[in-house]
Amino acid sequence: MKLIGWALALAAAAMVPASALAQSDVNRGTTDVSAQNPNQAEPNPLGEAPSSASSATASAQPGESAPTAAAEPVPGSTGHMVPTPGIGVPDGRMGLQDQVTPIGREAAAFHDKWLLTLCVIISVFVLALLLWTLLRYNRRANPTPSRNSHNTFLEVVWTLLPVLILVAIAIPSIRLIANQYSPPKADVTIKVTGHQWSWSYEYPDHGVSFDSFMLKEANDPTRQPGQRARTDADGPPLLAVDRRVVIPAGKVVKFLITADDVIHAFAIPAFWIKQDANPGQVHETWVKVDRPGVYFGQCSELCGARHAYMPIAVEVVPEAQFNAWVGAQGGSLPGAGKPPGSEVAAASAAAASAPPPAAGETAAAPSPAINQAATAN
Repeated sequence: MKLIGWALALAAAAMVPASALAQSDVNRGTTDVSAQNPNQAEPNPLGEAPSSASSATASAQPGESAPTAAAEPVPGSTGHMVPTPGIGVPDGRMGLQDQVTPIGREAAAFHDKWLLTLCVIISVFVLALLLWTLLRYNRRANPTPSRNSHNTFLEVVWTLLPVLILVAIAIPSIRLIANQYSPPKADVTIKVTGHQWSWSYEYPDHGVSFDSFMLKEANDPTRQPGQRARTDADGPPLLAVDRRVVIPAGKVVKFLITADDVIHAFAIPAFWIKQDANPGQVHETWVKVDRPGVYFGQCSELCGARHAYMPIAVEVVPEAQFNAWVGAQGGSLPGAGKPPGSEVAAASAAAASAPPPAAGETAAAPSPAINQAATAN
């Protein structure tokens, strides 16, 4: 019996290398077929043409993830409007950008027409006093100096005059602050969250949310393969982003601003906005923009090593285009159901952003809900 057991063990040991060799031959044969026709894709059970993403996944080496090629946007479409030079874009001017919100126009008028005028008047008055004193009371013109210690009239004047100047500044300033922090009823609410180093946006009433990152230059060595490079249609360098905030023109938009790591600042010069984003706190500001266009800003709080790479881009479009954009993002208007095709658009966006399957795995088939939605539409 012992001899029979030893014989079986030796036979099994001899069969293991043979089976491994046979499996190696099968794998080699599969590799040879793929090498003969590398562009041949696996058969699609749905009868659809192979996409570029699936071709990239098929050509990726085992253990590597294939780069996802971003679709090139259409300049002028919603979310990709071409910026207008000098409007919402830094252009090297010394003064303020052209303001496009009611608060911005009020603040700019207060700064340009009142504060600067008052500063000029005070500066000219003080300069005239200095020149008059130098000419009238120098040693040659007035060899015997006055012995007066004080003058009641002058003391009353130089005490009341600064008080009147402060009152003249305080009245329009307090009115501006009251208008800024007493917003009207919001038509659209957007939650803004700052990260190191990007922004996240959420439309809670519309069911839309996304992240926004800076677009890098075509020759930037840190740009990932397949990542879209910045073009002039996207905006200036260091300000263009891959996903813009889209808001309707002529509507009151409320921003709820916070952060999840350190202090950031949500700042858009053309809107007269600079609101800190503090972790654990929610700050509020609002805008109402009548002019469609693209308006850029940046994080204006020193938040870390890549503080300079947190741009903000807001695109203002007519209300009809905004509603269509919400539907294309898979969202819906408040009080309305999902628009036709939104489920399919959301499912397609999720599938496009999903990581490719690892080597040896089979991609999951579309869920029955997605197929039913596609069939219904």
